[in-house]
Amino acid sequence: MRGKISISKYFQNFENEEKVFLKIDPSVQKGVFHPRFHGKAGVIKGKKGSCYEVLIKDLKKQKTILVHPIHLIKK
Repeated sequence: MRGKISISKYFQNFENEEKVFLKIDPSVQKGVFHPRFHGKAGVIKGKKGSCYEVLIKDLKKQKTILVHPIHLIKK
């Protein structure tokens, strides 16, 4: 997976309540979440602009973060 990013990954769509993994793609800085959440699993709750709202569990708290689809992997 070296070189340019694929267009299909950049414009991938997710449905509400779909489970995803968070993985930072360093070639795109748009919509990057805090590195502490790298590798965590979450649930899609909605969409704001071109980014998705992802609900994750951080220790005992539920948190909502905005993530660009290039940094999401379907579970």
